[in-house]
Amino acid sequence: MKTILAATNYTDLAENAVAWAAGVARLNNYKLILLNDFTISVHVENARLSATHVEEMIEANRLLLESKALLLADEYGIETVARATFSFIDNAIKEVVNEYQPEMIVMGMEEKSLEQELLGNTTTSIIKKLRTPVLAVPAHVKFNVPKKVLFACDVLNGVSEEILAQVKDVALVTKAEIEVLLINQTVEELQEAGADAAALNRIDDGLEGIDYYYKNVKSDSIIDGIANEIKKMGADLLIMVPEQHGFWGSMVHRSKTRIMASGLSIPLFSIPV
Repeated sequence: MKTILAATNYTDLAENAVAWAAGVARLNNYKLILLNDFTISVHVENARLSATHVEEMIEANRLLLESKALLLADEYGIETVARATFSFIDNAIKEVVNEYQPEMIVMGMEEKSLEQELLGNTTTSIIKKLRTPVLAVPAHVKFNVPKKVLFACDVLNGVSEEILAQVKDVALVTKAEIEVLLINQTVEELQEAGADAAALNRIDDGLEGIDYYYKNVKSDSIIDGIANEIKKMGADLLIMVPEQHGFWGSMVHRSKTRIMASGLSIPLFSIPV
């Protein structure tokens, strides 16, 4: 059975992401892997508790996670697995990804801040480092099956069949319409600029059988162009491919995907190249 991974630290942000993961698991008949990486607070460390006491805390956390996994299985009618670790969250996620090879990782996304734009956070770090698709969910967005999906892609440099297959899968499962967004260049302009005709045809072939269309917007900023189109379209999911460097490169080399993720009003589905 295919799997989906959700990481939680029991905050409202993380629990909302878990609800999304459970909803996606139910839609796709995935097994949900629920991960919590236990950390000891500074106050506990300063208290210099015994090793036995620390082990008891870790065991209590494991039981809490298993209980939550069982509740999710009952509520959503899905199969769940609880994985409690005592490590660093990035390492824990990598370990679980290597073991289960999930179809995607679902994590909460903090609100936009200057610190996140410059440094990112755990979610944006996972987007950058792992070769697994990541669904980043803002805290205030409750689970709902997406019906309007904005796919911002670099047509000039081509889109792989594998990426198009994942976009198509999203549309087939959710019965959503897909808008393929072109920033500052129409299909005709792309062809004049030397875009490979096969690359353009590949999009049409890859998305055949679903409801999709192209949209061109003119904007001095890729980020602003995407953000404005989200509002105009009424999109409820954004799909991006973070490592298409020709498209997302910037003067200060900051990731467009990371900046978008930390300031979105809708979930971002990031598909690695």
